[in-house]
Amino acid sequence: MTNATTESKQVAINDIGSADDFLAAVESTLKFFNDGDLIEGTVVKIDRDEVLLDVGYKTEGVIPSRELSIKHDVNPDEVVQVGDPVEALVLQKEDKEGRLILSKKRAQYERAWGDVERIKESEGVVTGTVIEVVKGGLIVDIGLRGFLPASLIELRRVRDLTPYLGQEIEAKILELDKNRNNVVLSRRALLEETQSATRSSFLAELKPGQVRKGVISSIVNFGAFVDLGGVDGLVHVSELSWKHIEHASDVVEVGQEVTVEVLSVELDRERVSLSLKATQEDPWQVFARTHAIGEIAPGVVTKLVPFGAFVRVADGIEGLVHISELSGQHVELAEQVVQAGQEVFVKIIDIDLDRRRISLSLKQANEGVDPEGSEFDPALYGMTTEYDENGEYKYPEGFDPETQEWKEGFESQREKWEQEYAAAQERWEAHKKQVAASLNETAAAPAADNPSSSFSGEASSTGALADDAALAALKAQLEGN
Repeated sequence: MTNATTESKQVAINDIGSADDFLAAVESTLKFFNDGDLIEGTVVKIDRDEVLLDVGYKTEGVIPSRELSIKHDVNPDEVVQVGDPVEALVLQKEDKEGRLILSKKRAQYERAWGDVERIKESEGVVTGTVIEVVKGGLIVDIGLRGFLPASLIELRRVRDLTPYLGQEIEAKILELDKNRNNVVLSRRALLEETQSATRSSFLAELKPGQVRKGVISSIVNFGAFVDLGGVDGLVHVSELSWKHIEHASDVVEVGQEVTVEVLSVELDRERVSLSLKATQEDPWQVFARTHAIGEIAPGVVTKLVPFGAFVRVADGIEGLVHISELSGQHVELAEQVVQAGQEVFVKIIDIDLDRRRISLSLKQANEGVDPEGSEFDPALYGMTTEYDENGEYKYPEGFDPETQEWKEGFESQREKWEQEYAAAQERWEAHKKQVAASLNETAAAPAADNPSSSFSGEASSTGALADDAALAALKAQLEGN
């Protein structure tokens, strides 16, 4: 029998050395940190209260949820995902449980401070998202918790801050104190800078005489300010209306859209003077265009003076009835005939557009008017009558003078004509009542005080439609239709 010999085989070669050498080799593969170091790692696990980060250390780094974001009470899943690379700051190399405690928001904070300081030095602009609405303002995420006071959000004070939540905004850095962790922002400063450049350009384009649209931005005792699109101009109270007003609020209100004319631009003082009334037709021009000498107009007595009475015959238009034109009888005082606030019909005897004066007559308005009469001339009572260059009457649009009938398709014109005719007739009926009352007063007065009757002379027929037989026939035909 042959004796077998068993040989041991070598399965590994010890190329490290002793056990101490082996531990040293393992240690060389690990990273070592100190408190305050910025390190990088990868998210390997997300829990409700913390996030685990593989940073190449002997243990995984732990980021408590409160250290994930500058936002308060955030859900870790909303901040990071498994596999995300994350930069973190070492808060504690080993806590009592031997864990490496990290902070993502502190790392972000350290990085951001450097950026924010450089932006502050260069007077630049930061961009961030509004993450919280707090008492007195907003918290903006610019890598740091920047505080934006409510008074510095817009050019004007903002009352409701809620709509800003989640918005990305730009702002200037007003204050920066790292020791106190204090960052104060101002969006208004940025808006003012932008507006200043825009304002200068806008003002350079404004020229006197230009007509612009705007919105009433504020009302003051001496007028109203109009926002022309980033630049406010003043409409002095005297330029708000053609008629006299006590306060701007009598004419306009905040938020109202208006059309204004540029009166002047002072570039050095950045002041713009505007006029609202300049874009509206002068009521005197309107009155002169729509009324004729000899016309009977309704009015209201506004003021009595030693030499007569003033009567308002249109909005912003007052005329004088001289004391000699108040009555056919001798009058010592205007109050013997009329009283303030009384409604009267007067005859227009003169229009002086240049001097903005009209002369009226109560006496002539009443002369020749028969309270029981049926002869009605609508032109004398404000119905529009137009004549061509030859003095020929211009028939209403849509009325055929040959057939004496209205054409088809002109129903609106006919309706307008009929309304004007009815209004003139209503004024005529009211005037006859005035004349009747005047006659009754005259009849009741002593004979010695009644040397002449108010219904004695021939009626003035200047510009009357009834002066022409054909026109009178047309009037009768139109009235019949």
